[in-house]
Amino acid sequence: MTSQALLERLAHLSTTSLVDASPALRVLPHRLRPVVAGRHLVGRVVTARAERDLVPVIHALRASGPGDVLVIDAGGDERAVAGELFGTEAQRRGLAGLVVDGRTRDTAALSRLSMPVWSTGFAPNAFGAARVPEEGLTLSLDGVAVVPGDLLVGDDDGLVTGSEEDFAAAVDGAEAIESREKALQERILDGTSLFDVMTYDEHLAALREGRPGGLAFG
Repeated sequence: MTSQALLERLAHLSTTSLVDASPALRVLPHRLRPVVAGRHLVGRVVTARAERDLVPVIHALRASGPGDVLVIDAGGDERAVAGELFGTEAQRRGLAGLVVDGRTRDTAALSRLSMPVWSTGFAPNAFGAARVPEEGLTLSLDGVAVVPGDLLVGDDDGLVTGSEEDFAAAVDGAEAIESREKALQERILDGTSLFDVMTYDEHLAALREGRPGGLAFG
């Protein structure tokens, strides 16, 4: 499978299906939330370790291009590290998205962009610009590695990252999960009880007997 074919398939998959299909994928901290709900993000990671400074962010933005996801470790949440102008330039460059482990600002303007943005919150004031930047750094966000060149998928439930090989190994299973769950949801909407398609009673009986059980839907 080519990289482009994989990205096209990932564009139609939820983070929930992907992590259900592959525990090897890494889930970014849940405090990261989309500025606008309902967006989907798929791209290749570029990183910036800001250390409470704008220069590393500017430097990484200039090095980013079409299909990239710029992931920023702000280093603190007292001030913002990206806003209207950075976000607009990222969109102009064709970035797939912007992810800030820290605060963004100019929220109304970022909300109007077609490029999706995730952050941990908002602030009106920004950090200064005085730090010499470093390039190609692997970030550690609450112990979760974010590696330059890896892929990242995001939606309203969160952000998931991993190598291209990790996602390629997960994509078939994730597509099967989504197909099965969509069919089950349609049955439930048509009147079938969830408990008629779930092995809850068998699972509970096994747990009561000290056996592992196995909760399944079918």
